[in-house]
Amino acid sequence: MNGVTRTAESVLTSLRPPAERTGMSTVCVCDDSPLARESLRRAVATLPGVARVTAAASGEEVISRYPTERPDLILMDVRMPGLGGVESLRRLVSMHPEASVLMLTLAEDADGVARAVAAGARGYLRKDATREELVAIVGQSLSRTVVRSDPTARVRPAGDGLPPSLTERELQVLAGMSRGRSNSEIGRELYLSEDTVKTHARRLFRKRGAADRAQAVAVGFRWGMVR
Repeated sequence: MNGVTRTAESVLTSLRPPAERTGMSTVCVCDDSPLARESLRRAVATLPGVARVTAAASGEEVISRYPTERPDLILMDVRMPGLGGVESLRRLVSMHPEASVLMLTLAEDADGVARAVAAGARGYLRKDATREELVAIVGQSLSRTVVRSDPTARVRPAGDGLPPSLTERELQVLAGMSRGRSNSEIGRELYLSEDTVKTHARRLFRKRGAADRAQAVAVGFRWGMVR
C-alpha cells in the first residue's frame, strides 16, 4: 500500500465491549489488490504484539477460512469486487459474532465506512495511515481498548432511547454526506452557500457527538435516518 507511510487521520470506533487479550496475535489482511495486500501485510507484520499476518484476496476467502484460522483481527477493504467488504463483514459477524474487523478505506468514503460500522465493524483505518497510526490503532484494536468512543453511545439518551432531533436542513445535509457529496456539492443541490452547509454540518455533528463525517453518517445509518 503506497500510502501507508503518508500522514492521515485514522479513527477506531469501538462497537463491542472491551475484552482482555494477552500474548501475540494473528492478523488477516483482506484486499483484492495484490500490491496493496502485500504492502500492508508486511507493514502489519512489523508491529509490536503481532506474531503472524495472513492474507486473503476476497471477503469470501476470509469467511471460508475464519473457522479454522480464527485471526485475532481482520483488516478488510471496504470496496472489493464480488461479495464486497461490507456484505462480507455482515455475513462473517452474523456467523461468528466474536470476529474483530477493521475496515480499510480511502478518504471521503463516508458511505462505505458508515455501512461497515453499522454492520458490526470495530472501526476503520485509512489506507494512507502512517506506521505510528498503524501501531496505535491495530494495537488498541487487538487489546480491545477504545481509542474513540462509539458515537451512538454518546448520543443515545439513557431514558427514552430516541434519536437526536435534527432539522430538515440538517437531515438533508446528512443525506448528502451519506452519498459522499462534498460541502460545495451539497450546497449546489440545496441552493445553499458552502458556509451555510458547514454550519448545518457542525450543528448535526454536535447533536450526534460525532467528530467527523464518517461518524455522523454511521450514526445516521444506525438510527435509520439515512439509507
